[in-house]
Amino acid sequence: MNSSDRIERKILLKAPRSRVWAALSDAEAFGSWFGVALAGQRFVVGQRTRGQITYPGYEHLVWDVQVERLEPERLFAFSWHPYAVEPGVDYSSEPSTLVQFELEDLDGGTLLRVVESGFDGIPPERRLKAFRMNSRGWDEQMSNIENYLGP
Repeated sequence: MNSSDRIERKILLKAPRSRVWAALSDAEAFGSWFGVALAGQRFVVGQRTRGQITYPGYEHLVWDVQVERLEPERLFAFSWHPYAVEPGVDYSSEPSTLVQFELEDLDGGTLLRVVESGFDGIPPERRLKAFRMNSRGWDEQMSNIENYLGP
């Protein structure tokens, strides 16, 4: 797989794996640090989860993912249409990317690895922009979950 197909980020979180897992796998908790209104929702494998984005400037958008895997305290994965932000554009015929959150115990906390792959399948006219915007977005989300979990 070439580097244009995937984004990978890692962060050592100073929290036990169980707390990091709860922040990922509990939809309401996930929404609070990720910037999506998911009150009353649950992540269920094989089902879609949708919520209004709460991030400033993107509130007009709906976050829409298909939950692919939930392996307790190890792996959470969903697929989505990356940077699907143009109002009125139907992205449903495009291939999606796969986002995987992997947890690993390390001295001092829990290593969170996020990998988003599948960008090579995105239509060429939006591939680079989607890759760049999500690359920046994952930098910010790593900081968001770290802040959410606290010192």
